Amino acid sequence: MGMPSLQCGRFELTLERPLIMGVVNITPDSFSDGALYFEADAAIAHAKDLIAQGADIVDIGAESTRPGADPVSAVDEFRRLQPVIEALREAGVPLSIDTFKPAVMRQALDAGADMINDIYGFRHPGAIEAVAASPCGLCVMHMQGEPRTMQQAPHYDDVLGEVKQFLQERLDVLLLQGISRRRIVLDPGFGFGKTPAQNYLLLQRLAQLRIADIPLLLGVSRKSMIGHVIGRPADQRVAGSIAAALAGIARGASIVRVHDVGATADAIKVWQAIEHGVSL
Repeated sequence: MGMPSLQCGRFELTLERPLIMGVVNITPDSFSDGALYFEADAAIAHAKDLIAQGADIVDIGAESTRPGADPVSAVDEFRRLQPVIEALREAGVPLSIDTFKPAVMRQALDAGADMINDIYGFRHPGAIEAVAASPCGLCVMHMQGEPRTMQQAPHYDDVLGEVKQFLQERLDVLLLQGISRRRIVLDPGFGFGKTPAQNYLLLQRLAQLRIADIPLLLGVSRKSMIGHVIGRPADQRVAGSIAAALAGIARGASIVRVHDVGATADAIKVWQAIEHGVSL
């Protein structure tokens, strides 16, 4: 049996090493970088820089999903995305689009996207239909509630069990709809309807969230769970984010979604040298 791989649109990605997904926010209100890359040219240049630093996938979002974020129309969302997708189509890595709107999914795939990263786990009417006929990768995330209110009072009787049950149920639905398991990635949804204690419990026991050979994606970069421990603002959470990424990889994460690609890539290389040895 060969090494597992992920079908991601035009690309087939090997999972023999941890993959890095670099974050590009085309939003005026992202928690991590504000409006730094809101203009298309800035977003394109930033994405190319992340690829040069070692990003295996670029994840492009045009609607902030931070707690309390205001919604964006499908028309405005795709208007932001289109020039960036078109400029990066031939950049050599898969383009992931962070959206939960079926209309935007269809347009993004037609424009050349390779993956859809859906914080609602393809639960909205028409979402599965929007991606079914494409070879695109699907990132299925757990979220309790919805972005504007998810952090007001998250509650679980058993956070680990409930998150895993949700991911298993969404996986089963996608498979029943004829989606190949080789296209699917599961994301526990750190920070999406979870307290800091719940986030750290999920990370500590990440290995228990694994479902067969389906890869897990870890998205903790610069999030408030990091700030909760180190007491620093989002742009000063690089070291804390790398520590969390390595802890997740050690517990079975196949993909880490990060803002600081170069620093994370260096840390992973050293971690791999420790774990697997290095030829000198």
